[in-house]
Parts: sequence; C-alpha cells; structure tokens
Amino acid sequence: MTLPAGQPRWLYFAAIILLWVVVFLPGVFTPPLFDDADASHADAGREILVRHDWVTLHENGIRYLEKAPLPYWAMAASMRVFGVSDWAVRLPQALGVLALLFLLLKMGEKFLSFEAGFWAGVVCVTSFGPYLFTRILIPDLLVGFWIGLSLYFFFTGWQEGKSSRMACWGLAACMALNLLTKSLIGIVFPAAIIFLFLLLVRDLRHLLKMRLVSSTMVFLLIAAPWHVLAALQNPPQGQSKGFLWFYFVNEQILRYLGKRYPVDYGTVPLFLFWALLLVWLLPWSAFLPQALLSVRLRLLKTAEMRRSPEAFTLLLFVWASVILLFFSFSTRQEYYVAPALPALALLLGAWLAREVQSQYGGEAARSGRVSAAVLLVIGLLISGVTLTFAIISHAPPPGADLADLLSTNPDAYALSLGHFLDLTGSAMSLFRGPLLGTAIAFLFGTGLNWLLRRRGQPRYANAVLALMMCVFMECAHVALGVFAPVLGSKSLVVAIQKEFHPGDLIVCDHEYANASSVNFYTGEQMLILNGRVNGLWYGSLFPDAPPIFLEDAQFADVWSGSRRVYFVAQSADRRAYLEKIAPTYTLAAAGGKAVFTNKPVSVTTQGQP
Repeated sequence: MTLPAGQPRWLYFAAIILLWVVVFLPGVFTPPLFDDADASHADAGREILVRHDWVTLHENGIRYLEKAPLPYWAMAASMRVFGVSDWAVRLPQALGVLALLFLLLKMGEKFLSFEAGFWAGVVCVTSFGPYLFTRILIPDLLVGFWIGLSLYFFFTGWQEGKSSRMACWGLAACMALNLLTKSLIGIVFPAAIIFLFLLLVRDLRHLLKMRLVSSTMVFLLIAAPWHVLAALQNPPQGQSKGFLWFYFVNEQILRYLGKRYPVDYGTVPLFLFWALLLVWLLPWSAFLPQALLSVRLRLLKTAEMRRSPEAFTLLLFVWASVILLFFSFSTRQEYYVAPALPALALLLGAWLAREVQSQYGGEAARSGRVSAAVLLVIGLLISGVTLTFAIISHAPPPGADLADLLSTNPDAYALSLGHFLDLTGSAMSLFRGPLLGTAIAFLFGTGLNWLLRRRGQPRYANAVLALMMCVFMECAHVALGVFAPVLGSKSLVVAIQKEFHPGDLIVCDHEYANASSVNFYTGEQMLILNGRVNGLWYGSLFPDAPPIFLEDAQFADVWSGSRRVYFVAQSADRRAYLEKIAPTYTLAAAGGKAVFTNKPVSVTTQGQP
C-alpha cells in the first residue's frame, strides 16, 4: 500500500491511540462499578490481594470457581500497583483493547496492507459493540485478542510452509493464555478455526508440520499449573463435587447444553443474536455485505496462494463463522459475539482500503456510495427518533429518581442488557443531552459521509464516521452515568461509609449480585438474606464456607440485636418487612434501592444518597 503523500506512518499509530483515548479512557474512571458481574468480578480481583491466594478465586469470602483466573490476576496486579479503586480494576481491560487495536494494525500490515490494518483498528475502536461489551468487567473481547494473536502465529507459520518454532510455540502460548482467560473456548475456537481453514485450502497435512509435541509441552507449561493447583486446593468435600466437576462439566459442557445448574442465564433468540451483529458494528456494518462478498471460499492451490490476501481473508471469514455458529447451537448472551468482532473489523478494513484505492468509477467506489446512501437513511432515522424523544419527553418532577420513571421487566434481566428495556418516555427526559448529541452526530455524520463519498473522498468520509461515533459514544458514556444509580450502589455506599464503625454488619437482601458493589467499595464481607443462589451457591457447599447466609429467623435475631446493621434492599417496600422485627430507619435511597438500619442515624446522613 502507498500512504498518502507527506503522511508518515506514526500519524496512523497516533490516530489509533487518540481514538482509544477519546472512546475508552473516560470509561476507566466513570461511572462507578455496577452491581452484578461488574463489581462481583472486581471483588474477586480484590480478594486475591486480601487473601494472598492467586489460585482459588473468592467473592464475598466464598469460593468462586466458575471463571478462569487471568483477568482477575490482571485486576489484582493493577490494584497492587495503583491501589484498590474502580479505575485500577478497569485499567487492564482498557489496555487490552489498545493491544487488540495494535494487533489488528499489525495483522493488516503483514497479511493485507498497512492501510487495511489501520482501517481495521478504526472500525474496532469506533464500533458500538466493542465499546458496549467493555463497559462491564467481562473478558470476551480480550478472547478475540488472544484468538487473533494465535492466528497471527499460525498464519505466519503456514506461509513459511514448515512452521518455525517461534510460530508454533507462539500459537501454543496464546492458546494457553486464552484458556486461562475464558476456559475451554480458548482452545476450542482457535483449533476449530485452524482445522476448518486448512480443510478449505486442502492442506490438512500442515498439521503435521506444526511441531505438535513441543507445542503441546509449551501449552501445558503455561496452562497446566493453575488447573492442577486449583484441583488440589478444591477437591470434592462436603456437598461439593470439587473444582474439576464444577469448572469443566457444569460451567463448560452443561452451560453450552443449557443444563447448567443453577440456571441464572437467559438466551438471546437466534435471529436477534445474528441481527444485532449489524448494531455492534455500527456504522461500519453498512459496508459489511461488500466485505463478506469479497471472501473467496475456494482458492487455487498455487505457489502464491499462501501469501495471497485472499487466503488471509478466508481465515478471517472462518474465524468469525466458527464463533457465530458455535453459539447458534447453545445458550447465548448478546456479548458472546465479541470474539468474532476483530475478524469482521479486519474484513471491513480490507474492503475500506480497497475502496480508498479504487477509482471513482470503480466497483468498490460505486458500492461504497450505495452503502453511504443506506447509512444516511439509517442515520436520519436514528436522528429523528432520538430528537423526537428529546423534544416530547416531559420534564420530571423536581428531585425525581430515575428508578421512579422506569418500568420493570424482571423476565428480561437474565439478559446482559435487560435493564435497558425498562426505559420509558418519562425516563427519557433525564437523557435529553445524550439524545440531542446523538441526533446531531448521526444527522451530520451520515450526511457528510454520503456527501464525501459522492465526491470521491472515502478517506475523509471514514474520518467523519469515526468522529461521529466518538461523539455518540461520549453521549452513551454520559447516559450510563445517569443510569448508574439504577445499575450500581455506589451512592448507597457513600451513605454507609459515613456511619459505619468496626463491628457493624451489612446485609444484602437476597442475591449477592444485587449489591456486589457495596462489598467491593466497603471491603466488608456482607451477610446475605435468603440468597444462597447463583454465583455463590457452589462455593457455599464447601465445609469452610463462612456462615454468611441467613434465613428469616436468623436475620430477625441480627436485626433486633445490639449491633448496628445496614440492610441493602432492592426496593423501599422492604421497610415494612423490617419494621415487623424492630424499629427501622432509612439511611439512604437511590436508583430504586434503599439502605435501612436498625439504629437511629445522624441528621447529616438521614435519607441522603
């Protein structure tokens, strides 16, 4: 590829870094951690430091055996360096995204063209999906990073004909690290992708050239120690079947088959799972049909095939297809598509680079103008809808809590984005700023994109789309801050910390995930009322599990006792239940949740969030 005259390569790297800073860095610091998976995973990292135990994960003092350890090790290492805070917990994931962007640039440069790699990085950093799927502490996009790095080593070795030790051992190391990131899919995905690719290019014999014996040794050297130690530290005992059964059978095989116990996950309908792919890649999904149609499924077996861009785009297509098809036959969440997004970003980057180099009357340029027109229609619809919501939404009463304006859809909360279905027209009034910003961004962004492509300036058009998404995701960041009191409990924690003294107790109503951020921010182990379910259920079966789970009779003794107790409830209606036991005082309320205490509170904190 020939770069535009007078533009050095470092400008492209600087542009990628700048986009990452604008899109991802603000989310490292705000909003506060959300309850459920976000703060639960953060607390697992914190407890590594508290317990000095890097083998068995814990949440709220209970063994937490369902997840691979590498993301939690990264969080713990960050907190060891920077101290315990939400931004220190989020920093490793943000840096992982930056590493992914540089990997895409490198893969594009090596196997396609430098400009293809650059546009792949732009697509990834400014698409809605990668941003959304890193707002909570889940490692699925980083699984895509390890898959990409694995395939970088594999394709390098395949181009060599007889793979070098560096290529084979690098592949083995990346698969091992992916296993430590997300368990079995860390090896299932790259292995399936490699096998299917070699099958399509009629070169399965290459498997025999991949130094399988020494590569297996490298893999085991990295992956085996933690699994062995975890099995030894968590053998079958009491009512538990031990680490190996729960981690591999229950959490991997039975979860895939939809028979995992306890059942605490919903599943996205198959059509919606595939259709949402267009949303996660917005706005670049407008060019996805051209990118996919450019893939050749059958390649001529010639001497030049191994170094052809067509071979690499076929590998990318297989990469995305394996992941999407794998989850098409299992329970699935919206974010399960995340490991496929880097492959699609590279395919889009390859097509965008081809369009940039095309003559105005060329096929790619004409196709780009058609997609720009389609995107303009979509942009006008998005702009019209968001602007309408901003205009017609009625101003809420003074001091209104967002939770009071939301509907409730408990059946949808098993989905990762289920709470966003609670939004109503009245609630939209609290999001006027983000709605107006979104309307303006999509109106001008898609309009200028269409105009610039019509004038034969696709580079500038792509820059406009990237800028549009920067504005949109800043609006999304502001909106998440508005939504934060509903999704998290940080404001309640502030009220508790003003009154808390050593020896006081904190009780979570029902499931630990309902108030996991209280545990993280206070650092105090919570008692749990009628909540021996889901994430902490299995760890509670071990004989050494602390007695933190209370039934109603036990809680009545605690609430009516001499110690101050803070009761974190999901609804202010729980006050009636508490008042039947002992005098009850409201400490704070926010986001539909409330904190009650069994002792009088100071005037300065009473009722304050």
